[in-house]
Amino acid sequence: MLRATFRSPRAGEYARPGGPWDRPTLDELLTDAAPAPLRGRVARVAGGLRRLGVGPGDVVAWQSPNRDEVVLAYRACWRLGAIAAPVHHLAGPAERDRLLAALAPKVVLDLDALPDGPPVDGTWTEPGQLAAVLWTSGSSGAPKGVLHTQATLAYKAVGMAAAHGMRPDDCVLMPAPCAHISGLLNGVTLPGVVPFRAVFMARWDPEEALGIIERERVTFMVGPPTFFVSLMRTPGFRPGRVASLRLVSSGGAGVTSAFVDEASRVLGARVKRTYGSTEAPSVVTDGAAVGAVELRLGEGGELLVRGPEVCVGYLDPAQTEAAFTDDGWFRTGDLATLDPVEIVGRIKDVIIRGGENVSAAEVEAVLEAHPAVHQAVAVGVPDELMGERVAAFVIASAPLGLDDVRAWFERRGVARFKTPERVEVVDALPLLPTGKPDRAALRRLLAPG
Repeated sequence: MLRATFRSPRAGEYARPGGPWDRPTLDELLTDAAPAPLRGRVARVAGGLRRLGVGPGDVVAWQSPNRDEVVLAYRACWRLGAIAAPVHHLAGPAERDRLLAALAPKVVLDLDALPDGPPVDGTWTEPGQLAAVLWTSGSSGAPKGVLHTQATLAYKAVGMAAAHGMRPDDCVLMPAPCAHISGLLNGVTLPGVVPFRAVFMARWDPEEALGIIERERVTFMVGPPTFFVSLMRTPGFRPGRVASLRLVSSGGAGVTSAFVDEASRVLGARVKRTYGSTEAPSVVTDGAAVGAVELRLGEGGELLVRGPEVCVGYLDPAQTEAAFTDDGWFRTGDLATLDPVEIVGRIKDVIIRGGENVSAAEVEAVLEAHPAVHQAVAVGVPDELMGERVAAFVIASAPLGLDDVRAWFERRGVARFKTPERVEVVDALPLLPTGKPDRAALRRLLAPG
């Protein structure tokens, strides 16, 4: 059975009366606002799980694209005090089997045939109990199983509902998988707190998304810039079709000032720049810390985070020890500045050219300031002489060659060693399931042979 150990020495402070964790459990928090038919269905699915032997602390796994039954699965688990452990729907058989072996679930659900049983109206649950195991995207190595508790997820849901000013008449379009933190937070817990409608997409398609926004009067969207860039450039786009949108929250690579300005103007919505991770969800919005979270810079400018929404560790204890300081700060792996908070790169996305460190994020920012460039990703290419050289993939509205890029970097006063030495213009970038650029796949495209 999986167990949680709070990593923060401030856990007692968070849990004090009136503190961030002084709130109902997830089941109580979401059930109080749920419509009666949903409450009844959750109770019956929880009863079906209980018939299968599921109880507090047991792991329940499933693999499914976004659909309404995912919400039922999460909530039924939390009704019983069980741990929800979704596996990404695009994971292949070998990866799925490896993740399930690590989880050792009591039950693996088929969401086409959810169990049914005598209604379970409530189960005593402590805030410190584990509520979910979520897998990182694997952008910097093998996926890690991130442990979140009732307390961490409940705090974040309530806090983001307030930060975004969510209302019962809102409607969120959720293409991000609910097996990831963004989908879970914005598609499952946030709509349960307020509540408002959630419309799920099994996969991102900009033309389909336009139709959903127009038909369902979607007011709120969350996702990486790639979603919104493709939405604004899809042939069927017209401002009137997205007139209902009032709020966009975008995170990940490419959330530049130019993107925010364009998306705000074209979509006619408030566009927020949000920063977070599976381990520490939505801790920064528009350059400022959200709620009770604490931020500081560690060695080399790495952003460290401590707060009530931060996970309590990983499935692998060795990974937990490596990611947390002795006094409970989570090492994000991101390079940042403070006041305002700006992410300037990833420790692992540093390209080392001839002994000089080149931030991929800095190269991308210079490229995306070019009027013809919609999106750019910089990666290191192995080189016998220099160790690595800088290569860039760009989506552009006009022809763009290496000489053009060199001239652009020179005009902007960028050091020559940071200037790309190879430029590939592409129609689209390979993406991870979260919508982030797949840097490993891009590096493979540049590999000899």
